[in-house]
Amino acid sequence: MGKIREYSNGETTVVWEAEKCIHSAICAKGLPEVFQPRERPWVKIDAANTTTIINQVKQCPSGALRYYMNAEGDNTAETLKTKVEVLENGPLLVYGTLKVTDKHGNVETKNKTTAFCRCGSSNNKPYCDGTHIKAEFKG
Repeated sequence: MGKIREYSNGETTVVWEAEKCIHSAICAKGLPEVFQPRERPWVKIDAANTTTIINQVKQCPSGALRYYMNAEGDNTAETLKTKVEVLENGPLLVYGTLKVTDKHGNVETKNKTTAFCRCGSSNNKPYCDGTHIKAEFKG
């Protein structure tokens, strides 16, 4: 499994899974005081309030960022209705809980947002790995 990092402000914890990240930079553009990809650690969890951070995490197109509340008994986390969105020049985003079966019959459960490759160049098919940017995919 790839690198997973957690960043907590005591109230909530933001989880980042490097393997899922497609480097859309929506987090950094939307909340640059918190998400600073050129810095280490790159998530400055105390730079904004919890609600602002959660609202930005919810916009992550790949599901690489997610959150959970730290209070015991608080099971608040994002719940999504199933929804499909085509990103211009990018992946097909499917929101919700999915069971994905690969060509070998292996089943994987995906939660929140799953980015599927549309350009055909991903090295992580059927998932997007951000290669569409280098491939200059248009569609």
